[in-house]
Amino acid sequence: MNTTAQTERTFDVIVVGGGTAGLAAALTLARARRSVLVLDSGSPRNAPAAHLHGYLGRDGAAPAELLAGGRAEVAAYGGEIRSGAAGTAVAADRVPEGGFLVRCGDGSAVRAGRLLLATGLVDELPQLPGLRERWGRDVLHCPYCHGWEVRDTPVAVLATGPLAVHQAQTWRNWSDRVTLLAHTRPPTADERELLAALGVTVVEGEVTGLTVAGDGLAGVTLAGGGSVACRALVVAPRFTARAGVAAGLGLPVVAVERDGAVVGSCLEADPATGATALRGVWAAGNLTNPLDQLAAAAAAGVRAAVALNADLIEEETRRALEAYRRRSGRGRT
Repeated sequence: MNTTAQTERTFDVIVVGGGTAGLAAALTLARARRSVLVLDSGSPRNAPAAHLHGYLGRDGAAPAELLAGGRAEVAAYGGEIRSGAAGTAVAADRVPEGGFLVRCGDGSAVRAGRLLLATGLVDELPQLPGLRERWGRDVLHCPYCHGWEVRDTPVAVLATGPLAVHQAQTWRNWSDRVTLLAHTRPPTADERELLAALGVTVVEGEVTGLTVAGDGLAGVTLAGGGSVACRALVVAPRFTARAGVAAGLGLPVVAVERDGAVVGSCLEADPATGATALRGVWAAGNLTNPLDQLAAAAAAGVRAAVALNADLIEEETRRALEAYRRRSGRGRT
């Protein structure tokens, strides 16, 4: 491992990830008078969405607007933010003399006494032509993020796993025109009875594509040649942790289950403090909890930053006490 070629100054903390959790952590640490570097690769999970919802005080704001405001706030307190290749963490290593070395996509390397990982996750969508292009617009998964915007319109749920019936049941709260598309996971007899009781129509057959009218979703096409009209298509993505840097540090990534079904992966961390199994490394946001929304991710970033700062204070206090004892001749023998 080359730790000298392009290594720059050492920061108190490097935050890997410039989303809501990472920026909230960086803001907290910068206000605590820590030297903080945020490495932001510039690929936020919510970039496809035109607006964010459910974030108190910022409901309806564009995701890019929220992040730009967060970056400005961090910078106002002395925090440094790097983007693009220089902000893309490729790998991180613990260095023998203490702390961590983070190597970036432009070939540079930076050091820190502590790391806070907030790299988020990737939404892996079902394989269906046109789905990715409309993701976050009218191909959706979270009713609390987008349900209000498609209320009282025809909503179709693409059944690809055991949570599809739960999705139909939940989205029924926003619209009384919900259809379950059996696709690759037809409902059981008991599930069909439940759906019938809720007024949810079940359409058999595999979905082959989407139909678009103007700038909006109009419906889906079926393998048998039929079609189903809908203004929104609900899918169940797999929430896969962006854990490349964490994995390189030997940190475990585990499966995330909901109602008995595996829905993705996450990095193991203490839910209260964000501390990971590796001393000196914390984590926050969707990397550790893929079901968190923006407000929860921001709160997790703050909690992790407070715990990390407390750890730094403890270390600084220990060193100050040791130095005092040496100066006063009270060193332990």
